Amino acid sequence: MPITRPFRRAALLVSGALLLAGCGGGPAITATDTAAAGNPRTLDNCGRQVEIAAPPRRAVSLNQGTTEILLSLGRADRMVGTATWTDPVLPGLEEANATVPRLADNYPSFEKVLDTEPDFAAASFASTLAEGGVATRERFAEFGVPTYLSPADCVGKDNSGEGDGRRTEPLTMDTVYREVRELAGIFDVPDRGERLVTELKARVDEATAGIDASGVTLMYWFANSESPYLAGCCGAPGVITGELGAKNVFDDTRAEWPQVSWETVAARNPDVLVIGDLTRESQTAESAETKIEFLESHPVTRNMDAVREGRYVLLSGQAMNPTIRTVDGLEKVVAALREHGFAG
Repeated sequence: MPITRPFRRAALLVSGALLLAGCGGGPAITATDTAAAGNPRTLDNCGRQVEIAAPPRRAVSLNQGTTEILLSLGRADRMVGTATWTDPVLPGLEEANATVPRLADNYPSFEKVLDTEPDFAAASFASTLAEGGVATRERFAEFGVPTYLSPADCVGKDNSGEGDGRRTEPLTMDTVYREVRELAGIFDVPDRGERLVTELKARVDEATAGIDASGVTLMYWFANSESPYLAGCCGAPGVITGELGAKNVFDDTRAEWPQVSWETVAARNPDVLVIGDLTRESQTAESAETKIEFLESHPVTRNMDAVREGRYVLLSGQAMNPTIRTVDGLEKVVAALREHGFAG
């Protein structure tokens, strides 16, 4: 997704915690509750060994993707805060989501997070748990708060450079399913995790049954009108494109969300434009309405075939990120291609 204050408590010693080995500087964590079956356990999370003493009771989720997984697993009662939203919550989760405080629409301050006295923090993006984000994983560990990062943002991905990182290997839905299973295990609801994965796989199979979009070209625009963030080959849009057998016109870059000139976009002239319909307000051209108005008035883009023919697919921001909503994105792109006569 195109991207500290002093704390007044001396430390947080919490039950149901995860201990990040090798972080240094953090106090030992002792579980005061009876550990659930299967705990303690050790989890390898993005190069860090995480020891799970017992299921968290006061979790914070710092990105919408992890939030919607936890809500889907029925863990709202174990959550004390959410943050960094691009869209309304996934339909069906509104009631559960309303019971969890929203700390901020974007990044909350580190102090505000710690004020909730969390025993666990989850994030979808490495940038959230880094300098310039909420706080580093080491900083959280200093206060006894263990962290979990979505494997979709570290497995087969290099986040060391500028921007939103670069894929060294194409993302697959298996990595998203891994996150569901790992969070379900951490919160001691593995059966719920397996049910959710089974449901998602069934939806992918149903959406792609009989689909053939070979030869169809797509472009994915997340945000920003001056220098647009467009999907590279191998993130969540790559999953959608691959399932369809279609082609992303910017599949020649492994950058997650490269910024590309409109002249280059017009030259590649995709058949269909997949447009992020975001409700946040951190970039220009967030909503689909604003994006379409721009495309249809800009002298470089208004004569593109897809613009003249109104061949648009509107997706939530989360559907364009590696989340459980990527399946929603796949379903909507399939439906739109069939509507426009581009797929059997």
